[in-house]
Order: sequence, then structure tokens, then C-alpha cells
Amino acid sequence: MAYPKALAALADPTRRQIFERLKRASASVGDLAEGLPVSRPAVSQHLKVLKGAGLVKEKRDGVQRIYQVDVRGLAELRRYVDSLWTDVLTSFEKAANDNDSQG
Repeated sequence: MAYPKALAALADPTRRQIFERLKRASASVGDLAEGLPVSRPAVSQHLKVLKGAGLVKEKRDGVQRIYQVDVRGLAELRRYVDSLWTDVLTSFEKAANDNDSQG
């Protein structure tokens, strides 16, 4: 059950922005830091949290680390969100059926 960590990690606006950039393309810390109002070390710390939540993974390219979205963690988060919709639709169907039987 990794989705609580993923939700907590994405609650931070800077981490969400980093994650959104990584959804578009893999990037190094330096690339990710460009245009953000935080330092490269701060971006590294945000990436550490995203990695710990299972949303990001890294690979080495020479001396650089290249970060990308980890689809396994994203799949866990999607299963959780999908379950919310299933619960809502089931409740809606029950309410509609209850109203039909009363009317």
C-alpha cells in the first residue's frame, strides 16, 4: 500500500511541479532546477522524497543521474484513485435504486 506516501509526496507544490516535468521527459537535477524557485540541492531533496514514495526512479548516465517517472508507483496510485471512483459509483447506484423503490 504505497499510495499514502505518493499522495503525501505530491501534496507539496514544488514536488508536483518536478513530477509534472518528469512526466513529459526524463531529466537531470540541473535540468529540473532550471526555472524553479529552489536550489539544485532542494530539487535533489524533493527527488529523494518522490523516489521514496515510489513515483520516481533514477539511472546513471556517466556522472549524472537521470530521473524519470516510475510507472510501478504511478500504477499503485491509479489503482487507489480508481477504487475511489468505484466506491462513488456503487454508492450512487445504490442511492438511485433506493429512490426507485421508494417512488
